[in-house]
Amino acid sequence: MSTEQPAGKRIISDDAFCAGATSPGIHPAVEGGRAMGEVALVGGGPGAADLMTVRARDVLAAADVVYYDRLAPTDELRAWAPQAALFDVGKRPGHHRITQENIHAMMIASARAGQRVVRFKGGDPFVFGRGCEEVAACREAGIPVTVVPGVTSAVAVPAAAGIPVTARGVTRAFSVISGHDPLSEEEFASLVGLGGTIVILMGVGTLGHTVEGLRRHGLPATTPVGIVENGYSRQQRVSVASLEDVLGVAASRRVSSPAVLVIGEVVRLAAPGPLAGEAVVDRYAAAKTRHAILEAAAAAGVGEGRAFPAADHAAAPQWTPDVRAGA
Repeated sequence: MSTEQPAGKRIISDDAFCAGATSPGIHPAVEGGRAMGEVALVGGGPGAADLMTVRARDVLAAADVVYYDRLAPTDELRAWAPQAALFDVGKRPGHHRITQENIHAMMIASARAGQRVVRFKGGDPFVFGRGCEEVAACREAGIPVTVVPGVTSAVAVPAAAGIPVTARGVTRAFSVISGHDPLSEEEFASLVGLGGTIVILMGVGTLGHTVEGLRRHGLPATTPVGIVENGYSRQQRVSVASLEDVLGVAASRRVSSPAVLVIGEVVRLAAPGPLAGEAVVDRYAAAKTRHAILEAAAAAGVGEGRAFPAADHAAAPQWTPDVRAGA
């Protein structure tokens, strides 16, 4: 990575970053007689390119260097950040080839070289993304840092499977939990005592511990559980079972990360009707195909350019009989 300061670079504010840092009247931070760069933590959303925010795309377009995570949407990253050097610093379960401290050091070094630095993450930087640690490291080093929120997978990925995290008359609360480490007895007691929907990210590896703990603290065995793998991709797959049966279903289907777990009565609201076999799950128009959408649009006098975008094809949820019947 080059440590030479790009000529004519002026960076200080979030708006300046997005605009290419060319606004008049902006004075750059200076270290050792040279302009200081800055860092932007950018949330890429749940995986679909069209669910990224406008600000996220603007910041990427102005970036000189991008350090991206495994779950960030990267298929079009070269087009979104055409002038940037791209570095994969993502961690995988059980394999952290680049430590968090090294990521901090790389971001800070790039910013001190006068570069616009983007730390690109999946979902939202402040939802289990270690964003607060990276902000603290930049502030401690005297580096200007901003945060661009993203659509969190905790809400968006269940929605891709038709599962609302709240529903009037069903639940008015939801809890978002990291399943990376096993939950404590106190945490199980709090979750069951609060009621409402439980959404677990990074929870596949601790699923057995979670199920046993929730049942031990009184959550009914008939409570439905939805597991959404690879949300917003063509590999999206949804499995639904009762709390009592979910471990067997997860094992038989070889459920793997990345996945979002949803536990609660709202899971029964997903994709009503017969769900055997493969189907097109259309997250915009209740399982209509693109052809049907365009036919309906044409009949209404609406051109193709105004029709809802088509969803990816994905396997329909596999339900166990007790959950499908509303047991």
